[in-house]
Amino acid sequence: MKPERLGLVALLAVTVVWGTTFPAMKLLSAHLDALQIIWLRFVIALLVLTPLWWGMRSAERRWGCALGLLLFIAFWLQIEGLARTSSNRNAFVTGLSVLVVPLIAMAVLGRRYGWQLWAACAMACTGMALMFHENEPWNLGDTLTLGSTVFYAVYILALEECARRTAALPLRATRMAAAQASMMALASTVLLLVQGAGPEGSGLSALPPVLQQLPAAAWVALVYLGLLASVVVVTLQAWGQQRVDAMRSAIVFGLEPVFAALTAWVLLGERLGLAGVSGAALIVAALVFSQLQPAVRPAAAAQA
Repeated sequence: MKPERLGLVALLAVTVVWGTTFPAMKLLSAHLDALQIIWLRFVIALLVLTPLWWGMRSAERRWGCALGLLLFIAFWLQIEGLARTSSNRNAFVTGLSVLVVPLIAMAVLGRRYGWQLWAACAMACTGMALMFHENEPWNLGDTLTLGSTVFYAVYILALEECARRTAALPLRATRMAAAQASMMALASTVLLLVQGAGPEGSGLSALPPVLQQLPAAAWVALVYLGLLASVVVVTLQAWGQQRVDAMRSAIVFGLEPVFAALTAWVLLGERLGLAGVSGAALIVAALVFSQLQPAVRPAAAAQA
Protein backbone atom coordinates (compact mmCIF):
# COMPACT_ATOMS: atom_id res chain seq x y z
CA MET A 1 0.00 0.00 0.00
CA LYS A 2 1.31 3.47 -0.91
CA PRO A 3 2.37 5.77 1.97
CA GLU A 4 -0.49 8.18 1.21
CA ARG A 5 -3.03 5.36 1.38
CA LEU A 6 -1.58 4.19 4.67
CA GLY A 7 -1.84 7.76 5.92
CA LEU A 8 -5.48 7.91 4.86
CA VAL A 9 -6.22 4.66 6.70
CA ALA A 10 -4.56 6.10 9.83
CA LEU A 11 -6.58 9.33 9.57
CA LEU A 12 -9.78 7.38 9.02
CA ALA A 13 -9.08 5.43 12.23
CA VAL A 14 -8.51 8.77 13.98
CA THR A 15 -11.87 10.02 12.70
CA VAL A 16 -13.72 6.92 13.87
CA VAL A 17 -12.35 7.34 17.40
CA TRP A 18 -13.08 11.08 17.38
CA GLY A 19 -16.68 10.38 16.48
CA THR A 20 -17.03 8.26 19.61
CA THR A 21 -15.57 10.98 21.87
CA PHE A 22 -18.53 13.38 21.59
CA PRO A 23 -20.94 11.31 23.73
CA ALA A 24 -18.08 10.60 26.16
CA MET A 25 -17.32 14.32 26.57
CA LYS A 26 -21.04 15.11 26.78
CA LEU A 27 -21.35 12.64 29.65
CA LEU A 28 -18.33 14.14 31.45
CA SER A 29 -19.47 17.74 30.91
CA ALA A 30 -22.41 17.03 33.24
CA HIS A 31 -19.91 16.51 36.10
CA LEU A 32 -16.76 18.47 35.16
CA ASP A 33 -16.01 21.76 33.41
CA ALA A 34 -14.00 21.95 30.18
CA LEU A 35 -10.62 22.67 31.80
CA GLN A 36 -11.01 19.84 34.29
CA ILE A 37 -11.84 17.37 31.50
CA ILE A 38 -8.79 18.43 29.46
CA TRP A 39 -6.51 18.30 32.52
CA LEU A 40 -7.64 14.82 33.59
CA ARG A 41 -7.57 13.52 30.01
CA PHE A 42 -4.01 14.59 29.32
CA VAL A 43 -2.64 13.76 32.76
CA ILE A 44 -3.79 10.20 32.03
CA ALA A 45 -2.14 10.41 28.60
CA LEU A 46 1.11 11.66 30.15
CA LEU A 47 1.31 8.62 32.42
CA VAL A 48 1.89 6.66 29.20
CA LEU A 49 3.79 9.23 27.13
CA THR A 50 6.24 10.79 29.63
CA PRO A 51 9.03 8.19 29.00
CA LEU A 52 9.10 9.37 25.36
CA TRP A 53 10.67 12.66 26.46
CA TRP A 54 13.88 10.66 26.78
CA GLY A 55 15.80 11.21 23.56
CA MET A 56 13.33 13.79 22.19
CA ARG A 57 14.92 16.04 19.56
CA SER A 58 14.62 19.83 19.89
CA ALA A 59 12.50 20.06 16.71
CA GLU A 60 10.09 17.46 18.08
CA ARG A 61 9.83 19.41 21.31
CA ARG A 62 9.27 22.77 19.58
CA TRP A 63 6.70 21.51 17.10
CA GLY A 64 4.97 19.33 19.66
CA CYS A 65 4.56 22.17 22.17
CA ALA A 66 3.33 24.63 19.52
CA LEU A 67 0.83 22.08 18.17
CA GLY A 68 -0.23 21.21 21.71
CA LEU A 69 -1.12 24.85 22.41
CA LEU A 70 -3.29 25.03 19.28
CA LEU A 71 -4.95 21.74 20.17
CA PHE A 72 -5.57 22.90 23.73
CA ILE A 73 -7.48 25.99 22.57
CA ALA A 74 -9.48 23.90 20.08
CA PHE A 75 -10.39 21.30 22.72
CA TRP A 76 -11.26 23.92 25.33
CA LEU A 77 -13.66 25.75 23.02
CA GLN A 78 -15.14 22.47 21.79
CA ILE A 79 -15.93 21.17 25.28
CA GLU A 80 -17.29 24.55 26.40
CA GLY A 81 -19.54 24.44 23.35
CA LEU A 82 -20.55 20.84 24.00
CA ALA A 83 -21.80 21.79 27.47
CA ARG A 84 -24.22 24.23 25.80
CA THR A 85 -25.43 22.26 22.77
CA SER A 86 -26.16 18.69 21.71
CA SER A 87 -23.56 16.07 20.88
CA ASN A 88 -24.76 15.91 17.27
CA ARG A 89 -24.68 19.69 16.71
CA ASN A 90 -21.23 19.94 18.27
CA ALA A 91 -19.92 17.25 15.94
CA PHE A 92 -21.51 18.78 12.84
CA VAL A 93 -20.11 22.28 13.48
CA THR A 94 -16.69 20.73 14.18
CA GLY A 95 -16.97 19.02 10.80
CA LEU A 96 -16.97 22.43 9.08
CA SER A 97 -13.17 22.20 9.19
CA VAL A 98 -13.54 20.64 5.72
CA LEU A 99 -14.35 24.16 4.50
CA VAL A 100 -12.27 26.22 6.94
CA VAL A 101 -8.98 24.45 6.10
CA PRO A 102 -8.90 25.40 2.39
CA LEU A 103 -10.14 28.94 3.11
CA ILE A 104 -7.29 29.55 5.56
CA ALA A 105 -4.80 27.84 3.22
CA MET A 106 -5.81 30.14 0.36
CA ALA A 107 -5.92 33.34 2.43
CA VAL A 108 -2.70 32.80 4.40
CA LEU A 109 -0.58 30.35 2.38
CA GLY A 110 -1.60 31.31 -1.16
CA ARG A 111 -2.71 27.78 -2.05
CA ARG A 112 -4.77 26.99 -5.16
CA TYR A 113 -7.09 23.97 -5.25
CA GLY A 114 -8.52 22.13 -8.25
CA TRP A 115 -12.26 22.00 -8.89
CA GLN A 116 -12.53 18.32 -7.90
CA LEU A 117 -11.54 18.99 -4.30
CA TRP A 118 -13.78 22.07 -4.17
CA ALA A 119 -16.62 19.88 -5.39
CA ALA A 120 -15.81 17.30 -2.70
CA CYS A 121 -15.71 20.11 -0.13
CA ALA A 122 -19.13 21.36 -1.30
CA MET A 123 -20.55 17.84 -1.10
CA ALA A 124 -19.21 17.40 2.44
CA CYS A 125 -20.60 20.76 3.58
CA THR A 126 -23.99 19.99 2.02
CA GLY A 127 -23.95 16.65 3.82
CA MET A 128 -23.22 18.37 7.13
CA ALA A 129 -26.01 20.88 6.51
CA LEU A 130 -28.43 17.98 6.01
CA MET A 131 -27.16 16.27 9.14
CA PHE A 132 -27.61 19.53 11.07
CA HIS A 133 -31.25 18.58 11.25
CA GLU A 134 -32.47 20.05 14.53
CA ASN A 135 -34.84 23.01 14.50
CA GLU A 136 -33.30 24.90 17.44
CA PRO A 137 -31.71 28.26 16.54
CA TRP A 138 -27.95 28.80 16.51
CA ASN A 139 -26.75 29.20 20.10
CA LEU A 140 -23.68 30.13 22.15
CA GLY A 141 -22.56 26.50 22.23
CA ASP A 142 -22.53 26.43 18.41
CA THR A 143 -20.51 29.67 18.30
CA LEU A 144 -17.89 28.31 20.73
CA THR A 145 -17.69 25.12 18.66
CA LEU A 146 -17.16 27.15 15.47
CA GLY A 147 -14.26 28.94 17.19
CA SER A 148 -12.86 25.51 18.03
CA THR A 149 -13.19 24.51 14.37
CA VAL A 150 -11.07 27.48 13.26
CA PHE A 151 -8.29 26.61 15.70
CA TYR A 152 -8.45 22.97 14.69
CA ALA A 153 -8.15 23.93 11.02
CA VAL A 154 -5.00 25.89 11.87
CA TYR A 155 -3.75 22.81 13.75
CA ILE A 156 -4.28 20.62 10.66
CA LEU A 157 -2.36 23.08 8.47
CA ALA A 158 0.41 23.40 11.08
CA LEU A 159 0.83 19.61 11.12
CA GLU A 160 1.20 19.65 7.33
CA GLU A 161 3.76 22.45 7.55
CA CYS A 162 5.65 20.50 10.21
CA ALA A 163 5.81 17.48 7.89
CA ARG A 164 6.99 19.66 4.98
CA ARG A 165 9.75 21.42 6.92
CA THR A 166 11.07 18.22 8.47
CA ALA A 167 10.71 15.98 5.41
CA ALA A 168 14.48 15.41 5.18
CA LEU A 169 14.59 14.14 8.76
CA PRO A 170 11.00 13.14 9.73
CA LEU A 171 9.97 13.69 13.33
CA ARG A 172 8.78 10.80 15.49
CA ALA A 173 5.00 11.04 15.88
CA THR A 174 5.09 9.36 19.30
CA ARG A 175 7.58 11.86 20.75
CA MET A 176 5.62 14.78 19.28
CA ALA A 177 2.48 13.37 20.90
CA ALA A 178 4.28 13.38 24.26
CA ALA A 179 5.20 17.06 23.81
CA GLN A 180 1.63 17.92 22.78
CA ALA A 181 0.13 16.12 25.78
CA SER A 182 2.59 17.89 28.09
CA MET A 183 1.66 21.32 26.73
CA MET A 184 -2.06 20.59 27.06
CA ALA A 185 -1.66 19.36 30.63
CA LEU A 186 0.48 22.41 31.47
CA ALA A 187 -1.92 24.94 29.90
CA SER A 188 -4.94 23.44 31.63
CA THR A 189 -3.06 23.33 34.95
CA VAL A 190 -2.20 27.05 34.75
CA LEU A 191 -5.76 28.05 33.89
CA LEU A 192 -7.22 25.82 36.58
CA LEU A 193 -4.92 27.42 39.15
CA VAL A 194 -6.04 30.87 37.98
CA GLN A 195 -9.65 29.73 38.09
CA GLY A 196 -9.18 28.37 41.62
CA ALA A 197 -7.85 31.73 42.80
CA GLY A 198 -11.17 33.36 41.94
CA PRO A 199 -14.15 33.87 44.25
CA GLU A 200 -15.84 30.67 43.10
CA GLY A 201 -13.15 28.46 44.64
CA SER A 202 -13.19 26.07 41.69
CA GLY A 203 -10.26 24.80 39.63
CA LEU A 204 -7.95 22.04 40.81
CA SER A 205 -9.06 22.36 44.43
CA ALA A 206 -12.60 21.39 43.46
CA LEU A 207 -11.53 18.18 41.70
CA PRO A 208 -11.09 15.69 44.61
CA PRO A 209 -14.70 15.83 45.87
CA VAL A 210 -16.04 15.81 42.30
CA LEU A 211 -13.95 12.78 41.35
CA GLN A 212 -15.21 10.89 44.41
CA GLN A 213 -18.78 11.30 43.14
CA LEU A 214 -18.12 10.42 39.49
CA PRO A 215 -20.24 7.46 38.33
CA ALA A 216 -18.55 4.42 36.84
CA ALA A 217 -19.62 5.37 33.30
CA ALA A 218 -17.89 8.74 33.63
CA TRP A 219 -14.64 7.05 34.77
CA VAL A 220 -14.80 4.72 31.76
CA ALA A 221 -15.31 7.73 29.48
CA LEU A 222 -12.37 9.55 31.10
CA VAL A 223 -9.96 6.64 30.72
CA TYR A 224 -11.14 6.13 27.13
CA LEU A 225 -10.46 9.79 26.32
CA GLY A 226 -7.08 9.75 28.05
CA LEU A 227 -5.71 6.55 26.52
CA LEU A 228 -7.30 5.78 23.15
CA ALA A 229 -8.54 9.23 22.13
CA SER A 230 -5.38 11.04 23.25
CA VAL A 231 -2.35 8.73 23.27
CA VAL A 232 -3.26 6.66 20.20
CA VAL A 233 -5.18 9.26 18.20
CA VAL A 234 -2.77 12.19 18.60
CA THR A 235 0.09 9.90 17.58
CA LEU A 236 -1.80 8.44 14.61
CA GLN A 237 -2.85 11.87 13.37
CA ALA A 238 0.73 13.20 13.42
CA TRP A 239 1.91 10.05 11.61
CA GLY A 240 -0.92 10.16 9.06
CA GLN A 241 -0.50 13.84 8.23
CA GLN A 242 3.16 13.27 7.44
CA ARG A 243 1.77 11.37 4.43
CA VAL A 244 -1.50 13.18 3.56
CA ASP A 245 -1.96 16.86 2.68
CA ALA A 246 -4.13 19.15 4.79
CA MET A 247 -7.05 19.40 2.33
CA ARG A 248 -7.52 15.66 1.98
CA SER A 249 -7.06 15.28 5.73
CA ALA A 250 -9.87 17.78 6.33
CA ILE A 251 -12.21 15.86 4.02
CA VAL A 252 -11.45 12.61 5.87
CA PHE A 253 -12.15 14.43 9.13
CA GLY A 254 -15.48 15.48 7.60
CA LEU A 255 -16.61 11.92 8.34
CA GLU A 256 -16.43 12.71 12.06
CA PRO A 257 -20.10 13.82 12.34
CA VAL A 258 -21.18 10.55 10.74
CA PHE A 259 -19.45 8.44 13.39
CA ALA A 260 -20.52 10.89 16.10
CA ALA A 261 -24.16 10.58 15.03
CA LEU A 262 -23.97 6.79 15.07
CA THR A 263 -22.41 6.79 18.55
CA ALA A 264 -24.86 9.40 19.87
CA TRP A 265 -27.73 7.27 18.53
CA VAL A 266 -26.45 4.13 20.30
CA LEU A 267 -25.38 5.74 23.60
CA LEU A 268 -27.51 8.89 23.96
CA GLY A 269 -30.59 8.14 21.88
CA GLU A 270 -29.97 11.13 19.57
CA ARG A 271 -31.43 10.09 16.20
CA LEU A 272 -31.08 11.16 12.57
CA GLY A 273 -33.97 11.30 10.15
CA LEU A 274 -33.93 10.85 6.39
CA ALA A 275 -32.15 14.18 5.83
CA GLY A 276 -29.43 13.23 8.31
CA VAL A 277 -28.84 9.85 6.72
CA SER A 278 -28.70 11.50 3.28
CA GLY A 279 -26.14 13.95 4.61
CA ALA A 280 -23.99 11.14 5.97
CA ALA A 281 -24.06 9.46 2.55
CA LEU A 282 -22.96 12.72 0.88
CA ILE A 283 -20.00 13.05 3.24
CA VAL A 284 -18.85 9.51 2.45
CA ALA A 285 -19.23 10.24 -1.28
CA ALA A 286 -17.17 13.43 -0.85
CA LEU A 287 -14.35 11.43 0.76
CA VAL A 288 -14.27 8.99 -2.17
CA PHE A 289 -14.51 11.76 -4.78
CA SER A 290 -11.67 13.73 -3.16
CA GLN A 291 -9.28 10.87 -3.91
CA LEU A 292 -9.82 10.96 -7.67
CA GLN A 293 -7.53 13.93 -8.39
CA PRO A 294 -4.33 15.52 -7.03
CA ALA A 295 -5.02 17.48 -3.89
CA VAL A 296 -3.35 20.83 -4.44
CA ARG A 297 -1.46 22.86 -7.02
CA PRO A 298 1.23 25.23 -5.75
CA ALA A 299 0.43 28.89 -6.40
CA ALA A 300 3.42 29.32 -8.70
CA ALA A 301 2.46 26.31 -10.79
CA ALA A 302 -1.11 27.52 -11.06
CA GLN A 303 0.13 30.81 -12.57
CA ALA A 304 2.52 29.16 -15.04
